[in-house]
Amino acid sequence: MSEGVHTDPHALDELSDVASAEHAGVGADGAVEGYAARRTLRLGVELRRQLKRRRTQFLLGFVALLPFILVIAFEAGQSNPNRRSGGFVDLATASAPNFVVLALFVSGTFLLPMIVALFFGDTIASEASWSSLKYLLAVPVPRQRVLRQKAIVSGLLSAFALVLLPLVSLGVGVLWYGAGDAISPTGDAVSFGDSLLAIALSTVYIILQLAWVAGLALALSVSTDAPLGAVGGAVLVAILSQILDQITALEGLRNYLPTHYAFSWMDLISTDVDWTNLASGMLSAVLYGTVFFLYAGRRFARKDITS
Repeated sequence: MSEGVHTDPHALDELSDVASAEHAGVGADGAVEGYAARRTLRLGVELRRQLKRRRTQFLLGFVALLPFILVIAFEAGQSNPNRRSGGFVDLATASAPNFVVLALFVSGTFLLPMIVALFFGDTIASEASWSSLKYLLAVPVPRQRVLRQKAIVSGLLSAFALVLLPLVSLGVGVLWYGAGDAISPTGDAVSFGDSLLAIALSTVYIILQLAWVAGLALALSVSTDAPLGAVGGAVLVAILSQILDQITALEGLRNYLPTHYAFSWMDLISTDVDWTNLASGMLSAVLYGTVFFLYAGRRFARKDITS
């Protein structure tokens, strides 16, 4: 009796017939018949992958928890809910809209740019750090589709986080401080309904204004295999821009800094809205964001993927 591997001769003949009958046709674009790039790396698949990651869950959880931390801080301290004058911090407990404004104001310097930088800066660099990017492209998924799909998912997650903060803050503010008028530092009283519209427009402005952070983080993400370097680099540039914006000796040069108009949304919390700074902020973000996104696309298309 032979000690070798026994194979049924009939099975071998059947496999040979099947193999000879197979034909891998070639489509008009040169790809194998049946292959369609649009079917690879679908948004739903990538979105579920990102939602299952601990960093996404932790970040969204922290954003939802932040308004409660602010309430605890005010309750632990001494705040007067009947104040009608002062800065945004002094007026935070005057009404729910004022509480939302405070949450956006204290988060605008570091947290909001960090959220966008984390989602966009980690998206490509993390795949490279896991040595899975080259296998993803070998599926094959076109490079520009990989970049586009991941950028869209990062944008959706960033927008969700930036919308989640004012929504939770509004609910918490209504429970603790009531649905009263929004009081601006200038003493203007904006009705609750109008203040909700102003908050919605402010949120949209913040999302669009942070497009430059998204573009920069994505550009860094395709340029390095270290996610922390891409995220940290974008946050560092945002902080540096804010520091330079405080130097009055720069005078008009500050208008060209990407963060100069970061807080222009506060002009919406007024009975007489000045749209000048808002329009300038939108234009600045679009220009910076476009340059960074185009560079990211060009860099990723020519990059030698080794990891």
